Amino acid sequence: MENSVFVQRRAQLAAALQPDSVALISAASEQTRSRDTEYPFRQHSDFWYYTGFNEPDALLIISNRADLPVAQLLCRDKDPAQEVWQGRRLGPAAASETLQLQAAALTEQSSLLLQAINGSSRVYLDITENSALLHQVTAQIQLLKQREKRGDKAPAQLVDVTQLTAAQRLIKDQSEIAVMRRAGEISAQAHIRAMQYCRPGRFEYQLEAEILHHFALNGARYPAYNSIVGSGENGCILHYTDNSSELKAGDLVLIDAGCELAGYAADISRTFPVAGKFSPEQAELYQLVLDAQYAACNAVQPGSNFAKVTAAAEQVLTEGLLGLGILQGELQQLISDKACKQYFIHGIGHWLGLDVHDVGAYKVKGEEQTFMPGMVLTIEPGLYIPAGSPTEPRWWDLAIRIEDNLLVTAEGHENLTTAVPKEIEAIEQLMAAADAGN
Repeated sequence: MENSVFVQRRAQLAAALQPDSVALISAASEQTRSRDTEYPFRQHSDFWYYTGFNEPDALLIISNRADLPVAQLLCRDKDPAQEVWQGRRLGPAAASETLQLQAAALTEQSSLLLQAINGSSRVYLDITENSALLHQVTAQIQLLKQREKRGDKAPAQLVDVTQLTAAQRLIKDQSEIAVMRRAGEISAQAHIRAMQYCRPGRFEYQLEAEILHHFALNGARYPAYNSIVGSGENGCILHYTDNSSELKAGDLVLIDAGCELAGYAADISRTFPVAGKFSPEQAELYQLVLDAQYAACNAVQPGSNFAKVTAAAEQVLTEGLLGLGILQGELQQLISDKACKQYFIHGIGHWLGLDVHDVGAYKVKGEEQTFMPGMVLTIEPGLYIPAGSPTEPRWWDLAIRIEDNLLVTAEGHENLTTAVPKEIEAIEQLMAAADAGN
């Protein structure tokens, strides 16, 4: 993304603050994996959204005060000895020019932070985290209160900045949409590779390897979340990530995987037969979930909301489960009782963006958040019937989830992940062609 995008975002946040206020947004810190090795660094999503700066332990100060710059970055200074071991640092001088903001070394944080807080009416920061920054700000406010006779002025209030950042991030701009569209394309092709590679006798982790390999080959070095590859009964575990079982003929395999590209997540689920052909029971249940997903997707448009989308899916699922004999009773009563939730045990979807379960309110003043152009969400109905469920045993251990990523547009929606097949015939043809070619 061009730096002008980040400049504009910072200006929008500054404008959203109460007059004469500052907002403080911290970068992430490196996390230890074992002894002296770290996990791959992943920047804090809010910090990345406003800076595009991918180094740890930095601080962004945003202000709408006349006597302060709109944005100041505090970052690690250049250190050739450390850079030999841990990688290059941009440093304050280069950061100021590259990122189009004022920058200073972290060693100046105490004085610059005190300067920003002193005289501000409010300080916005993430007050939900018991962070070192929160402790530092609190201590400096106490100091300013003790020095009020000298003309210093402590802020009247600490405010949670995440309410403002979440509202801003909920509506994606064109640069974000372009990245998410590409993330969806990469992830869709990765799922296709997994379908093509799948054979009885192979292992869940080998399908995962195909997916991660395709991500990395296309510039997405990391997944957006731990990939789920659950075959047979493992599919009934919603967040199954062991991915260690052998793939067996006659089973379904449920894959939930998406790449992270330039910080942005894709999130796709597909379910398909290990041996490439759905059994009659698998096909009936799969088609039911697919019909529910189409109904839910059709409800995604400006002015709609998650409640309407959920109702559309639950209507189809309840009718279908009743028709298959998995539910018994009177249809309207079953719908009213949400009887399908016995087997559809999670929500219909979530916001998607820099986080796979992205920020953004689902209710505003007690009312459902209305869909607006620029919002991106997942639609993922599913059915899970573990062994021992009060159904005929022929349905046991069947787990199906179908998930796509939808961008709300002025006309309705755009499916960002439609490239990976989900129709029964298309899946079977794809897998048959792959089998014939090997």
